[in-house]
Amino acid sequence: MAKLHDLKTLFVPRKAEASPATPASKVPAQKTPSARLPTAKRALAASKHAEGDVDLGQAFADVRRLPPGNRAKHARVQPAPIPRQRIADEQDALLASKYGAEPALNAWEIGQEQEHGQTYVRPGLGTDVLSKLRRGHWSLQGELDLHGMTSDEARDTLADFLLDARARGARCVRVIHGKGLTSPRKEPVLKGKVRRWLAHWDDVLAYCEAPPHAGGGGAVLILLRGG
Repeated sequence: MAKLHDLKTLFVPRKAEASPATPASKVPAQKTPSARLPTAKRALAASKHAEGDVDLGQAFADVRRLPPGNRAKHARVQPAPIPRQRIADEQDALLASKYGAEPALNAWEIGQEQEHGQTYVRPGLGTDVLSKLRRGHWSLQGELDLHGMTSDEARDTLADFLLDARARGARCVRVIHGKGLTSPRKEPVLKGKVRRWLAHWDDVLAYCEAPPHAGGGGAVLILLRGG
């Protein structure tokens, strides 16, 4: 029986004969790093771009700036500053004069007036009319605020208000003329004028300065003729 070593010596030469040597031309060449060759599409694209290049300087050489138009130039006007503090002060003063936060002299009663024009009653009527008016005997049926008006505006507005009140059948109304806290000299401008106007209206039977809780020296209560 042949040994394993002898069989191996017979097999190796036969394997070498069965597989002929591979020619050198069939041996694949090893890839070496080299520059990437351009494809046909890349070459075509490069040629088209090269032919289509435009010299912008030459293309726009005859371009000229458009002449300025005839549009007017408007300067920006800065908005006027808003005097917020002054407005707030005026509002506070208005509320104070309207609702009596700073009441006028309140120690007086009918018959103890401390300044001219605090009360008026048409001749022939008793002073009890003024006492009832001041103490709220007649319910308030209308109100007019004259703040911010000139004398002419206040007079016309007051006349229209009283005519409307008479047409509605109102008997007691209140007119707020202010205390003059916002006037340049801090003096009431409309206060005296309104009370003089009221004394000359036939439909006004009486008036008195409002109590502190109803406006104090900045308002007047008016009793109108009934019927």
